Amino acid sequence: MPIIMRLDRVMVDRKMSLNELAARVGIAEGNLSKLKNGRVRGIRFSTLEAICEILDCRPGDILDFEREDSPTL
Repeated sequence: MPIIMRLDRVMVDRKMSLNELAARVGIAEGNLSKLKNGRVRGIRFSTLEAICEILDCRPGDILDFEREDSPTL
């Protein structure tokens, strides 16, 4: 999948646990874990907005795009 989730890096930088972020965003820990590990097919903008607000980041800080056909150097 070309969308790469970098949520774990931002959480570490902000010293925020999965439990704390899930509680503050208002979603189940299991759903946040799936999101963090890239095992979801989509995310609501309202959820993304809440995560960015709480972690003081931009969507591009937690989401990245890599082409599947990109050549390796």
